[in-house]
Amino acid sequence: MFFSCTKNIEVLKQKLNNCFDVIDKSFTVANKGLAILYIKSLVNNDLLPLALLNPIYNAKSIENTKMLKDDVIRLADMTLETEEKKVLDGVLDGKVALFLEGDSTCLLVDIKNVPARSPAEPPTSAVIYGPRMGFTENVAINIAMLRKRLPSPSFVVQNFMVGRHTKTKILVCHLDGIASKQTVKEICKKIESINIDGVIDSSYILAYFQGKNTIFKRAGLAEKPDIVTAKLLEGRVAILVDGSPIALTLPFMVFEDLQNSNDYYTNAVYSSFLRVLRLLGLFIAVVLPGLYLSLRLYHFKVLPLRFLITISNTTEGLPFTPFMEILFILILFQILYEVSLRLPQYLGLATSIVGALILGQTGVSAGLISPPGVIIIAMSIIAVYTIADQIAQVTLLRALFLIVGGTVGILGIVGCTLYFVHYLASLNQYGTSYLAPYAPRKKADLKDGLLLNPLPKMKRRPESIRTNNKTRQSKKKVKK
Repeated sequence: MFFSCTKNIEVLKQKLNNCFDVIDKSFTVANKGLAILYIKSLVNNDLLPLALLNPIYNAKSIENTKMLKDDVIRLADMTLETEEKKVLDGVLDGKVALFLEGDSTCLLVDIKNVPARSPAEPPTSAVIYGPRMGFTENVAINIAMLRKRLPSPSFVVQNFMVGRHTKTKILVCHLDGIASKQTVKEICKKIESINIDGVIDSSYILAYFQGKNTIFKRAGLAEKPDIVTAKLLEGRVAILVDGSPIALTLPFMVFEDLQNSNDYYTNAVYSSFLRVLRLLGLFIAVVLPGLYLSLRLYHFKVLPLRFLITISNTTEGLPFTPFMEILFILILFQILYEVSLRLPQYLGLATSIVGALILGQTGVSAGLISPPGVIIIAMSIIAVYTIADQIAQVTLLRALFLIVGGTVGILGIVGCTLYFVHYLASLNQYGTSYLAPYAPRKKADLKDGLLLNPLPKMKRRPESIRTNNKTRQSKKKVKK
């Protein structure tokens, strides 16, 4: 930077394209010329005169910028910079740049005021018992919620800046002594290799961990600090992205989506029952439409006679083939689902309910679709929400199984199932199998698999995850 504070301000304003909210002020204190530059929309304008300007005006003498930092301005977050790029990045980050005449050093004072909402219970992770606080779009608030739950020096947070234009903060969190150093190193290296013009949400970062796989997600998604804390204690690594309320956790196993945070806050037997129910819901959501179509077209002899007669009576005279009928109903319900998401909350709810009832009933009355077809597709779509984190994957698989069931029959469904099980079993990320703890089978991890054991019985961390410390519970009491 130059020794002239006026020249410094002019250079920075030009770099910022002389925007309307870029404010600069020049004044003289103790026979010294000073100038400040800041972006009005990012700075706390109430704190600016109290914490910055008043102490400067009351200063009896100012020799250099370091004296301003140490003796005049009494704020915690201040840095001295000499590089123009760092000063510019600081101003864009909401800091006030202060220049002293004859001094080439710039003092950056952090009094930024970024809009942020208060933590609230996320809509997709509601619990009956347990913590209800969720992440926000402000990464500083999110990391504070994690530190509140992990007041330990082992809790390590590494900071990265990704995005040439957005300069988004990416925080990688892990517990030192528990998480595998190799896993942490690989994840950090992957984030450092990202070269993109901007990161808007954590899904941008997730895309770089997907690899060649584009259907099945390869990272856990969490909206609550208690979930992330539990995963960190198991030896996983969490990634927080500024501007996103969704945290990523690595490595990821698909059976995590059969689990729910509420499982650990209630009876273990009841939680095990719910997990089995979710697995059944997954089967209904993916396979049921294709299975119904294959039985109706190719294997109707295996159906009970009364059920077959009922289907025959309700489908007689339909203008569509069975395949076209089921496909038409599926597309109709999927359109209603998309409409309910895009419309305002109350209007969308009313539209989805009324649309499903009226269109379904009218279609049956008009003889375009059959009641069994409507029931099968409705059951499949409702069952998706037993595993809300897998909606995208289940929707694609349901369409695939529907096509296979309608063209090949049950043999195609069985073959397709075997193919996907084999494919998922072959996926491995950071030493963790995608289908662990069942493929490969880890006997110790089955205590928190499909069936849940009480917490006192889970004395070791998951064997499926690379960790430096496998012991979760010890007989020895920790000294206070």
